[in-house]
Amino acid sequence: MPDARICIHPNASAVPTVNAERLPARASIRSMTVVFKYLTSFLLALFSSVLLAEERLVVNIEPANKALKANVEGYVGDLGERDEKALLRFSHIASGQAEKALQALGYYQSTINTEVTDDSPAKLIINIEPGEPVHLRNVLVRVEGPAAAMTAFRPPKSARLQTGDVLNHGTYEAAKRHIENQASRYGFFSGKFTEQSLEINPETGTADIRLIYSSGERYQLGAVTFSGETILDEDLLRRMIPFEADSEYDSDKIAQLYQALRSSGYFENVQVDANPAQANDLTIPVNVGLDMRKPRSVGFGLGFSTDVGPRGKANWTRHWANSKGHSYGTEMELSAPRQNVGLFYDVPLDPPLTDKFRFAGGYQYEELADTDTLSKLLTVGPEWHRQLDSGWQRVISLKYQHEEYRLGDDEGLSTLLMPGISFAYLKSDSKIDPNQGYRLQLDVSAAKEGLLSDSDVVHVNALAKGLYTLAQRHRFLGRIQLGATESNGFGNVPPSLRFFAGGDQSVRGYDYQTLSPENSDGDKIGGKYMVSGTAEYQYSVADKWRIAGFYDAGNAFNNLDLPSLKSSVGFGLRWVSPVGPLRFDLAFPLNDDDSGVHFHFSMGPEL
Repeated sequence: MPDARICIHPNASAVPTVNAERLPARASIRSMTVVFKYLTSFLLALFSSVLLAEERLVVNIEPANKALKANVEGYVGDLGERDEKALLRFSHIASGQAEKALQALGYYQSTINTEVTDDSPAKLIINIEPGEPVHLRNVLVRVEGPAAAMTAFRPPKSARLQTGDVLNHGTYEAAKRHIENQASRYGFFSGKFTEQSLEINPETGTADIRLIYSSGERYQLGAVTFSGETILDEDLLRRMIPFEADSEYDSDKIAQLYQALRSSGYFENVQVDANPAQANDLTIPVNVGLDMRKPRSVGFGLGFSTDVGPRGKANWTRHWANSKGHSYGTEMELSAPRQNVGLFYDVPLDPPLTDKFRFAGGYQYEELADTDTLSKLLTVGPEWHRQLDSGWQRVISLKYQHEEYRLGDDEGLSTLLMPGISFAYLKSDSKIDPNQGYRLQLDVSAAKEGLLSDSDVVHVNALAKGLYTLAQRHRFLGRIQLGATESNGFGNVPPSLRFFAGGDQSVRGYDYQTLSPENSDGDKIGGKYMVSGTAEYQYSVADKWRIAGFYDAGNAFNNLDLPSLKSSVGFGLRWVSPVGPLRFDLAFPLNDDDSGVHFHFSMGPEL
């Protein structure tokens, strides 16, 4: 007598793993009262049906197997309001559904018995002895054709699709989808399975898989054409395209083109069409439809932190001024200690999405609370922004700054022409609330006496921050910041180039910029050097809530030999808002000459 076999060949459907159906609900309503009534009734009915289903369907599997139990419950589904007689009639159907659920996970030798209790309400009990599962014997998954030479195009390496593994129909189907999805991504649109079979022998408890995919030739991306209402030059648009014409197809390239045009700030709507059905000689034309955004926008914002108290922001931007894509605008910020206004004019370079020339100017008035420090600062000059191939952001600048200031009893006027360079690098898995990543930043600027400057000055500022999350709940955040200013006469250095520490973003437990060298009258006058650091641990107690404990240390000082660091410890609460975490902290200074508890509030991304 030949072996009994179950063969699944091309175009035949395997038995998939399913979940319980969701109950749809639609209502036509005319008033808020009716809305509340229908919604309340629906939720109560849904809640009751879920509880009833859980109580009325009992699945016993011996030996226990959570995956099998969940799959059987999903296949059988909701028993509704069937009474004892109806459940008796339904029990035969439920037995068949349970059998399918078991086979989906490789169990073809199961024994299934059903019974219905005379309880009120009646219960359907399914008793299952799953038996031995079917194991994979011969597994062949292969890609043939040009795709086989691609490093990126590889057959799935599922841990459950190896010889000896328990058969899982879902894994088999997922393997086919994986290959087809890769073919679709990389442009093998004429590819097909020349063999796709799953042969199951329940008598021997074995199964053989053969999946052979012939990729066919790879399609290419043709020339990009633009249509729609746009005033921008064709040359500028083409410099936004992240791939060359006639490059090999990759759906990621299409996504990058869409993202590049959307992030440019010029367009309200972007549509990218690259339809393989329109290919000619394996070349797919790329058609882009564009709608220009409104040329001007205005923005307002309000915020609060314990460093500066309430603050308001406003900006006005002209997003495109001509066909070359130039833009300009103004920004303003108002708070009790600081008020500033700035202007900018941007010219896109190549590539226009990351590189630009900016001419900027601004005026800032700052008066530190509880100190005799005052600064009126005017800056103007050009900046060259470029993103390097390594991912670093580089800015070369030439700033002319004129600053009128008061430091204690000393008043002064500083004029400096300061060429500078800055580097910044950010690696993060989220812009709003990252779990992993780090930020590095270095700023260097200098001035030479006699070259439109009244002092020799070198100013350096460096920052490093890192965030690591362990087991999803444990977060470790570290920060260190260093600064130094060298001059041929530090008394002539204005406040904007001196260092102060303390506050929400520096050393918590001390007020904003109150850590500083003092003059003979006890006035805070800023230091030549600064160091501050943070070690923080956060624990997620709920989806959007975290508790934190931290240690901060730092100070600003004039002597590198014996720097006196101030430190603090504290704890806090984090709430992840749509604009980033809101931080509420209580900090306790550890130095003998300081006392009291300081409250700190701030918001924004942690990197």
